[in-house]
Amino acid sequence: MLYDEMGSTYNRTRKADPYLTNRLFDLIAANKNYLYLDIGCGTGNYTIQLANRGIEIWGIDPSEEMLGKAKEKSSSVNWLIGSAERIPVSDHFFSGGMAILTIHHWTSLENSFLELFRVFKPGSRFIIFTSTPDQMRGYWLNHYFPEMMAESIKKMPALNDIEKAAKNAGFEIYGTEKYSIQTGLQDQFLYAGKLKPTLYFDEHIRNGISSFTALSNKIEVKEGLEKLKSDILTKGFEIVKSKYENNLGDYLFIMLEKRCKTESFSS
Repeated sequence: MLYDEMGSTYNRTRKADPYLTNRLFDLIAANKNYLYLDIGCGTGNYTIQLANRGIEIWGIDPSEEMLGKAKEKSSSVNWLIGSAERIPVSDHFFSGGMAILTIHHWTSLENSFLELFRVFKPGSRFIIFTSTPDQMRGYWLNHYFPEMMAESIKKMPALNDIEKAAKNAGFEIYGTEKYSIQTGLQDQFLYAGKLKPTLYFDEHIRNGISSFTALSNKIEVKEGLEKLKSDILTKGFEIVKSKYENNLGDYLFIMLEKRCKTESFSS
């Protein structure tokens, strides 16, 4: 399994970013009397930080390696083996939850949302943090690693597909919020180097990004890094970067709520 292979070094570069943690806390309308779900929690970076904010939250992930690292960091959080398609709890168990940079690993949007609908109580908020194919086409990484990015974009569900599957399961999307990479970002995910391209020269950072570890080839990465280094030295990088400027944002918070199917929707 990919994340079993990544798990041993994942924590070196993938840390809970304070801004993203705060936004997730606010968007789920965190309540210390509720129980929350972090689906695809990995090594539990965000799970633990949210638990430290005073809420009860469980982390679920299919990777034993990842959960082993999570357990080493915190014994106060419940960690379970599972996936979005198979969550090992009873119906109406959670009062809210989140999926952070994991939806592209779900094998079926339809089955996942049906399972999530099952485990949430009515009125639960579920926050997805992801990137859309349109956003990813605006990454300057496409210039240096076109084959890797094409494969990454293929795996990323489009917003309308997410909305359709969520609605069919009984959820409503009541809002979205764009996120653009900020200076000082602590979680080194795919486009973390948008403002600091030299990050990609660090092999440890690349090893913590699934696109580089699973969807790239060594020749393209080597040649892409050489071209990137040359462009930085000759100031050509700024020209490349300017061609990818857009107003789509780099990532997206998608806000869903479990509603009764007969209930009218209002924001």
